[in-house]
Amino acid sequence: MSETGALLRRIRVWLVFFIVCLVLSGLTAFPLVTEVRVANDALNGGWASFLADAFPGLREWMLRVGEGLDAADGRHPFLLYGNDWLAFAHLVIAVAFYGPYRDPVRNIWVVEFGMIACAGIIPLALICGRIRDIPFGWTLIDMSFGVFGVVPLLIVHRLVKRLAALTAPIGPRMLPAA
Repeated sequence: MSETGALLRRIRVWLVFFIVCLVLSGLTAFPLVTEVRVANDALNGGWASFLADAFPGLREWMLRVGEGLDAADGRHPFLLYGNDWLAFAHLVIAVAFYGPYRDPVRNIWVVEFGMIACAGIIPLALICGRIRDIPFGWTLIDMSFGVFGVVPLLIVHRLVKRLAALTAPIGPRMLPAA
């Protein structure tokens, strides 16, 4: 396999990994009420009770989240519609990464956009977490999505730059006539 072929394959593997993570993140945002109920059952005497024992505030926080979601779902289900849009946004962003999958050099801007979005998670979590009275430990978990999300994108960006250098035409570039 040529070096360009190997680079393209590595780029695509990392992009598929990133796309799958985005899709899973989006899909799991739809059934939020059910997921929190299952998580609370697991924390309160279920298979994850050891986590509640290790992190005493976790059980209390998850119960509070569950109560809030149950109240919203029961009396104001339209509030959860915002969460549906969050889920949809993850799916749409995942589709955007098909461009770099097809032509990474030409669509490197999508990778750069993703890196900027990952960086934006940090101030959003710090500012909105404080405004919305989110425990700081949970804010750290939210920020980790940006930290862990940017890693495959940094790898892809580096690989795309190498691919671009290998596939660049030799000789002076001709500028289009004005």
